[in-house]
Amino acid sequence: MPKPRSAPRLADVAARASVSIATASRALAGRAGVSEAVAAHVREVAMQMGYVANVHARTLAGGATSTVGLVVHEIGDPYFSEIASGVIGVAAQRGLTVQICHSGRDPEAELHQIRTLIAHRTDAIIVAGSGYTDPALQAESNAVLTAFQQSGGRVAVIGRHHLSADAVRPDNEPAGAAVAAHLLELGHRRIGVIAGPAILTTVADRLAGVGRALAPHGLTLDDVPVVHTDFTRNGGASGAEKLLADHPDLTALVALNDLMAIGVLSVLRSRGIAVPQQVSVASIDDVAVAADLAPGLTTVRLPMTEMGELALTMALKPPSARRRRKNTGHELIVRDSTGPAPRGRRPAGTSAGSKPSSR
Repeated sequence: MPKPRSAPRLADVAARASVSIATASRALAGRAGVSEAVAAHVREVAMQMGYVANVHARTLAGGATSTVGLVVHEIGDPYFSEIASGVIGVAAQRGLTVQICHSGRDPEAELHQIRTLIAHRTDAIIVAGSGYTDPALQAESNAVLTAFQQSGGRVAVIGRHHLSADAVRPDNEPAGAAVAAHLLELGHRRIGVIAGPAILTTVADRLAGVGRALAPHGLTLDDVPVVHTDFTRNGGASGAEKLLADHPDLTALVALNDLMAIGVLSVLRSRGIAVPQQVSVASIDDVAVAADLAPGLTTVRLPMTEMGELALTMALKPPSARRRRKNTGHELIVRDSTGPAPRGRRPAGTSAGSKPSSR
């Protein structure tokens, strides 16, 4: 295994950037007192030199770390809470401390959190959640993390990323195919999809899975109304409102994560639309509350806690010449929110006791 290259010092960065050591330190730590132009210049020089603050190669060489950084998209999303529980469980067994950061699905915020974790003497970093379909959005994060690893740091990601790191890869495309195939087998053909932002690889992969399931039935994604909205409960609710307004004949709605599905169920309940008698609802993830909803949510289970465990375990292993990839399994969990497609074509926007409005 090649030895890590000799790490440049903070003084080297300061000298090349023509600033004082104190200014270089503040710029790289993101502290006040340095203009954004100077800070950007220092960061660029540090990246070119492969410098990362507070390198811990000597500690890592012995296999012992003290602090793990976990970057998640939404700290309030049960999907990430369950991943975090897996990371924390392994960390506790190893005597490690976990620092959790929230990026809000913003690549700039993600980069800032990564820099902050490195500056705060983090020894290993887990980036959890979707990557971005445009590699340019993570190019700088990739450069920073690559330099971090070359200096002895450890990195693993959860999801499909354009980051040079070991990865745990959720079965996002198979999950999308499984949830769509389930509805198609129940006779549904008028299916609407409520998706998250199109720039997320998770969304692209789950949509691709839906498309794969449609193909044997002579359908494509072009035949299915798809709404892109926030990957949140409120996003699910707004997506459901739009689909019901634009396509009142839909008999099934697919939300590409459970949090969105909760918003979908809320809208259907407020409109008096029976689930699944009028509209079936299905989703992906199987967060802990999915079984306790009314009705219980049909969803595709991804092993989220195990994903967190795998990611940290992978990050703590000695570096490998080739990036390691671990694909997860998935399981369709059928509950009460899905049923056969209704024979009567009552528009989804009307309750069982009302007449369809003329259009």
